[in-house]
Amino acid sequence: MLSQLCPLFLCMLVLSVEFSKSKGDTILQKGSLQVELTLDKSEEQDCPVCPWRKYSKEIRLESIKSQILSKLRLKEAPNITREVVNQLLPKAPPLQQILDQHEFQGDSFQHKTFLEEDEYHATTETVISMAQETDHAVRIDGNPHCCYFNFSPKIMFTKVVKAQLWVYLRPIQHTSTVYLQILRLKPVTEEGSKHIRIRSLKIDLHSRSGHWQSIDFKHVLQNWFKQPHNNWGIEINAFDPNGNDLAVTSLGPGAEGLHPFMELRVMENNKRSRRNLGLDCDEHSTESRCCRYPLTVDFEAFGWDWIIAPKRYKANYCSGQCEYMFMQKYPHTHLVQQANPRGSAGPCCTPTKMSPINMLYFNDKQQIIYGKIPGMVVDRCGCS
Repeated sequence: MLSQLCPLFLCMLVLSVEFSKSKGDTILQKGSLQVELTLDKSEEQDCPVCPWRKYSKEIRLESIKSQILSKLRLKEAPNITREVVNQLLPKAPPLQQILDQHEFQGDSFQHKTFLEEDEYHATTETVISMAQETDHAVRIDGNPHCCYFNFSPKIMFTKVVKAQLWVYLRPIQHTSTVYLQILRLKPVTEEGSKHIRIRSLKIDLHSRSGHWQSIDFKHVLQNWFKQPHNNWGIEINAFDPNGNDLAVTSLGPGAEGLHPFMELRVMENNKRSRRNLGLDCDEHSTESRCCRYPLTVDFEAFGWDWIIAPKRYKANYCSGQCEYMFMQKYPHTHLVQQANPRGSAGPCCTPTKMSPINMLYFNDKQQIIYGKIPGMVVDRCGCS
């Protein structure tokens, strides 16, 4: 059994993994990741490589946690509870379209393999920015309180393909025409301040239920990105014939998820598809060679309520031996070993192809981001 596991130990040394054993338990550590692995004697006898599969799985899970935070440029997981998610998550068509389009239902979600220009950091595709309170400098007699939209420098330097403002209109009893207007805010001066009207729409409402109205905001947003000092926010009004304002711009009772928000779609990086190959095994496999095993990551089990979708995904992991008698399956590594038999500790079973996942999540500013995180799914394992 020792000879079977020897290549695995050599891999651990190459990866600078520290071992310490006590009473049948093994503490495996790589960098800041530490996993306690209980080695069952009977399990070792029946399946010598099973303990190392367990180790590989645990290390993979811990690695995924740190990779997600790093690739999303987050120092720590956003402190957003399920209750906060239910309050902030807009009950609006764009989010449902994203969920439907990508079928964020765990096992039904299909992954594709891409080559990204930036193969590490997440590539943002869609950003949803929630309306915030306006600065006191733009208020006249304390109003308006809404709406200011804050954008990160990363987004401001991205080419915007499409931008829409979404406003929820309260239900009406009878069919009528609603006049929606949007004013650009600016600081109040001693001479007073006149907010500038930038959009005006006439909307015919026929339903007794509420209605989400979208407004093209691309040109306004492009101006804000070029001249950020002009972004003091906007005022939104939607008056019916009786002068009632139907636009929901404040979070009162029953208005959860109905706050105005901005939906941005940005240019993706160029990508090209490639084939997905590799040796696949299941947890009951007796295969001892380097192989890809299934692993489902459950974000709810992590306590990560800030991830809206997917709640879980198939990440997979690599485990197995890379003994030299198997090198006919890995010709490049075999040639390197033959050329320098003493200069290498031996090949290790590692991912050789990986693909991204799409994720809908809250960042640390409580903005909803829809982006692609590269290198999160193991598509192929090999010895290298």
